Amino acid sequence: MNMKKYAPAAAMTALLFGSVVVPVASANENPTKTEQNVPQIQIDPVHIFNNTHGTVENIKNGENIKFYTVKDGDQTNILEISKDTLVFGNTGKKAELKKGDKIVAYTFANKPQTLIYPPKFNPDVVIVETEEAGLVEVDYFYENLTNTYDILKLNISEKTELLNAKGEKVTAKDLAEKHLVVFYTTSTESVPAQTTPSKVIILDDTENTIAAEIEAIIAADFYEVDRTKMVPLRLIAEKLGYKVEPISKGAILSKGNLTYTITRGEKIFGFNKALRPLPVAPVLLEANKTYVPVEFVEEYLK
Repeated sequence: MNMKKYAPAAAMTALLFGSVVVPVASANENPTKTEQNVPQIQIDPVHIFNNTHGTVENIKNGENIKFYTVKDGDQTNILEISKDTLVFGNTGKKAELKKGDKIVAYTFANKPQTLIYPPKFNPDVVIVETEEAGLVEVDYFYENLTNTYDILKLNISEKTELLNAKGEKVTAKDLAEKHLVVFYTTSTESVPAQTTPSKVIILDDTENTIAAEIEAIIAADFYEVDRTKMVPLRLIAEKLGYKVEPISKGAILSKGNLTYTITRGEKIFGFNKALRPLPVAPVLLEANKTYVPVEFVEEYLK
């Protein structure tokens, strides 16, 4: 059974207008060449990350998570940071957020988000501005290692540190068609600009590894009820980082600003303060194991 995955981040949508110089004839003279700017259509890639800028003004401790209030002028955002969140200075060194830090947080735009104020984000990577010289690019990079706007091209050297999100070493061939965090100091003035980064981190790896582990759980442990595949709730939810709290006839799942209330025998489940339907009601199919439709995992937990 194939789990749903994110659509390729490099899918194309909106239009940008640039300009190009073309010759036209003057109305008052013999035909000669002058210059005029006319629009030229270019393609703009789909929005990949929500970028949260600002200064850390407050820190609140929660259970297994910290909440950072970040302000940028009149705009206030809340960042939910766990021990697994990637936090680096702009030179690639690991950092720990503190009050007064100026940061940029990058969150995959297709992550679920509740409509509350101030907005809450569960960022995939946070970059802290330091006094040291260093530039950072967080984007999707194609097979030739140019980013989505064709602005930056990576030239990987033997000195470039290459890691996945777990901190494990990877190779240059692993970088193609991935979302990358790129640390560098200088680039050429060409189009696209070229740089030899000091460090590159692949954001996709942890997610892909977890997805493969969930595939394995489902393949080894499922039932079919009313032609619907039923899968173990706790095993999958905990693998995805949810806290699972048992209740009398089901469980409450929570992670960041997401909460799901699952009740055995009920085809309706709680999603934060809303109610959503299920094709088949959750059911106890083994001792102390609640099973839910696989669609719930695909559409909500992932």
